[in-house]
Amino acid sequence: MRIALLTVGQAKDAALRQAADGYVKRLSRYTPFSEQHVLEEKAPKKRPVAKILEPEGERLIRTIPDHAYVVALDVGGQSVDSEGLSRKIEEVAARSVSTLVFTIGGPFGLSDAILKRADWRFSLSRMTYPHEMARLILLEQLYRAFTIMRGEKYHK
Repeated sequence: MRIALLTVGQAKDAALRQAADGYVKRLSRYTPFSEQHVLEEKAPKKRPVAKILEPEGERLIRTIPDHAYVVALDVGGQSVDSEGLSRKIEEVAARSVSTLVFTIGGPFGLSDAILKRADWRFSLSRMTYPHEMARLILLEQLYRAFTIMRGEKYHK
């Protein structure tokens, strides 16, 4: 099973980007991994949030492969511990899903269209993180999930 990460916008902080890229490299040893970024909408003060989220959501939906299992990172989603995430990935893989897609929204989150398309809404925490921080945390947790599946020592 492939894992794809779709994000709105790109990480601007070089240190966070470098740390996340280290986890991408580690994760790629366990599973084919790809990442794609879609354009973040400009957010003038008078523009309604829905008018920002809608085109971002359309861009994300266009990049989702057919028959993919889609996970939307959403503060209101289900929280699981590291072992729970590992079990969820194994569950999805057991369904013969070809691609497991994780989506991370921009500063205003994800559009209703993406949340409706999602097969699972997943929360990293009840706290809100900048999307580049969420990317780093998610990548570390994906790497950890695969080490748990393999019984490796990384997860204590």
